[in-house]
Amino acid sequence: MLTLKTVLNYVEKHKGFVYGDGRLIKSGDKPVIEVAVYPRKNSPAICSQCERPAPGYDLLTPRRFQYVPLWGIAVVLLYAMRRVQCPRCGIKVEKVPWAHGKSPLTRSYSWFLCVWARRLPWEEVAVLFGTTWNRVYAAVQWAVDYGLAHRDLSGIKALGIDEVAYKKGHKYLTVVYQIDQGVRRLLWIGKDRTEKTLGSFFAWLGQERSDLIGYVCTDMWEPYLKVVRACASNAINILDRFHIMSNMNKKLDEVRRWETKVLKAQGIEILKGSRWCFLKRPAKLTDKQCEKLKDLLGMNLRSVKAYLMKEDFQRFWEYTYPANAAKFLHQWCRRAIASRIEPMKEMARSLRSHEELMLNWFKAKKLYSSGVVEGLNNKIKTTTKKSYGFRTYAVLELQLYHTLGDLPLPESTHKFC
Repeated sequence: MLTLKTVLNYVEKHKGFVYGDGRLIKSGDKPVIEVAVYPRKNSPAICSQCERPAPGYDLLTPRRFQYVPLWGIAVVLLYAMRRVQCPRCGIKVEKVPWAHGKSPLTRSYSWFLCVWARRLPWEEVAVLFGTTWNRVYAAVQWAVDYGLAHRDLSGIKALGIDEVAYKKGHKYLTVVYQIDQGVRRLLWIGKDRTEKTLGSFFAWLGQERSDLIGYVCTDMWEPYLKVVRACASNAINILDRFHIMSNMNKKLDEVRRWETKVLKAQGIEILKGSRWCFLKRPAKLTDKQCEKLKDLLGMNLRSVKAYLMKEDFQRFWEYTYPANAAKFLHQWCRRAIASRIEPMKEMARSLRSHEELMLNWFKAKKLYSSGVVEGLNNKIKTTTKKSYGFRTYAVLELQLYHTLGDLPLPESTHKFC
């Protein structure tokens, strides 16, 4: 006959303990399944401090440990904790295999909640499984603490470093990812985007691991570049297509906005509604935007000249050898400076000053890209938006490690989800 005791022994059997029969009771207006747990006869208690067997001292009042719900009904394990008289540690409460510390949650229930907390907002997880937000938080904290303590930091060859806005008022996080082939995860988070912040990451990583890093992808933010030069001197620092073309689009839009304002003052609104015609990739333009762009390309406008320069620069990424790419870059910069379009001249000066870092993309055989970093950044934004923000920075940090850190979880005899 299949009983609840049989099911529990199948999914989670603990050496030295036995399950009693379950009973269905009412707790307020909700049903609860209570299952008593007893120590097996002649089974020694384990000291919670030194984790060695010790003689019994006395028995405490039964404690309630919340277990994974069954058929939507809360399940609680009841167990009277034994105190031991440990010859090494004194009088201590015993260690039990289904819970950690003084937590009222079983390990299985903590694991169950933290897995769901990766997929849903914490408040929704709490409501869905009949618990509280604080208990979901405690479960995630346990999982993250365990994961950070047991993750493997060996063999890190490539890093992606970026900043992410997480609050209004120019509040930023510095995020560092491992972007090796086949291993893409969040390694570290820090407040602000200063030299000190990124320096804290390399201090945490240690000089030995920092010396083994071969590639670092960053944007043009000078504090990051300075720290990478100082702390990861063996690494090739790569500025890739994503950040450079993003800056190029900003300069192009600056030209378009200025020219729109000038023409509007003359009663001409030919550039109205043209923003995405210039900024989107040609392959992604709608039919209406294609027609608009076709009309604009026949006009002698500064915005059109800037657009053609931006599209011409795309050829830079098609080169294979750094020397050929450098030759094209020099020619493009000369044309941009001769164009007398100030934002494009500024872009040319910026490219010249970062030429070596741009050419590193070719030296790295185009294997590493900040496109991976931007994809992970989007997951951060999705996580924050899905949860409608976080109460504190500590909660945000916890959730990001939990969601993006690819942290290991302890082995379990049964996976509930």
